[in-house]
Amino acid sequence: MRSITRFQNTPDDVAEALTARIARSRVLYEGGHRFDVVIEEGVLRHRFGTAEEMAGQLRHLLTVMPLASVSLGVTPFGAERTVWPLEAFYLFDNEHLVVETLTAEINVHQPRELADYARAFAELSSMAVYGDEARALITVAIDALSAIAGRRGLFRVRGPGRRRRLASPW
Repeated sequence: MRSITRFQNTPDDVAEALTARIARSRVLYEGGHRFDVVIEEGVLRHRFGTAEEMAGQLRHLLTVMPLASVSLGVTPFGAERTVWPLEAFYLFDNEHLVVETLTAEINVHQPRELADYARAFAELSSMAVYGDEARALITVAIDALSAIAGRRGLFRVRGPGRRRRLASPW
């Protein structure tokens, strides 16, 4: 988040934003909400922040994956593409769409556009892997970050071949 505030030259309110994000995460555990999420494997590999912070983010994905309210798919690098990677978008019950661009958040309610994004999401979902395969991709990304951090002396070795991993606050 700091890289975004730095790039956009906005006030650094990262601590407050993280607190608010953690508070909002309660919807994962409460109510009848359902979250179907598809991310590209590259998202697991592009690092924003330290290796420890990124590893913490990835461990958080592993933590929420078993929740009944969450379906998390990862589109592997080698997947045959039927749809190109798109900008981040959030589709709420096929009634409201939010698209994030570099400079704006676009809210869409037009049925034709909602249908296009719903179709794109279905295609992206069909290219993704889920369950154990998705967990394996996330774990490999965490291990790669651990190797980077280990070279920098940021992980302490605990016994033969065991490491104590430092986690981010969320």
